[in-house]
Amino acid sequence: MNGVRTRKQPAQAANGVEQKLNGHANPRDAAVVTTEATENIFLFWPNIIGYSRIVLAIASLYYMPLHPRTCSGLYSISCLLDALDGVAARRFNQSTRFGAVLDMVTDRCTTSCLLVFLSSAFPRWSIVFQGLISLDFASHYMHMYATLAMGSGQSHKKIDQSRSRLLHLYYNNRTVLFIFCALNELFFIALYLLSFSSPMLSPSLLPTNDKAAASAQPGNPSHPSSMIFATPGSAWAMELARANKMNSFWPWVLAGVSSPVMLGKQILNVVQLVKASKWLAEGDIKARRAEGLPKKK
Repeated sequence: MNGVRTRKQPAQAANGVEQKLNGHANPRDAAVVTTEATENIFLFWPNIIGYSRIVLAIASLYYMPLHPRTCSGLYSISCLLDALDGVAARRFNQSTRFGAVLDMVTDRCTTSCLLVFLSSAFPRWSIVFQGLISLDFASHYMHMYATLAMGSGQSHKKIDQSRSRLLHLYYNNRTVLFIFCALNELFFIALYLLSFSSPMLSPSLLPTNDKAAASAQPGNPSHPSSMIFATPGSAWAMELARANKMNSFWPWVLAGVSSPVMLGKQILNVVQLVKASKWLAEGDIKARRAEGLPKKK
């Protein structure tokens, strides 16, 4: 009989806890259970801000070929919200892995889309923009994977100072992080505006005489009667929009001010890629040693 009662005790205890929760004998425990059952990570405030960033980025891409002012405004707001979601995460205690990955993926995708446009706007420099896209993706992917695999699932922003003082300063000083991210994006936005305003960078903005326009071959952007580029999103339409010149003074100023920080950001990407690679290699060495590899002959 004692053995039978002993086996029934866990079930009775569980029933007692359930009755207490149903009867609200312990409101604090009941609140915890209710919170765990109803909490929706996807509707946390930082993640909602992240969704709004995506919507603004898509809208900026829609206006990118023909409306530089509207595109720049939407793109800039999307970038600035990147700082707000971190504030919301700390304010409401809603920091999540999903939010961190969403934030990083949004950053990488928006910057890459802008660099793709710059590759088409400045074809001679397309290999540079392609290299920047590749470096950005490779660096952040390796870093994110290394921190998740080797850092016991810790945040990618928690970098030990002994591993890299430069990355520790970059990720743990909010002012430094904001300045580097903001001015890096500002440089590319300035280049985007210069593609619509500077004949030095966009020779298609140079004035052409009527005789040259009349003798243009079909398909040439200066030949408005060409039916090859008749659609609003065509190359001719893009050149027509660029012909509506903007003042290039301020874009040049913004590009000059932000260019050193942009270069520094690329150096950080290289450092981040190298450090993450070494960290993963260290983990591989430890795993191989644990398996008794390499085996002695």
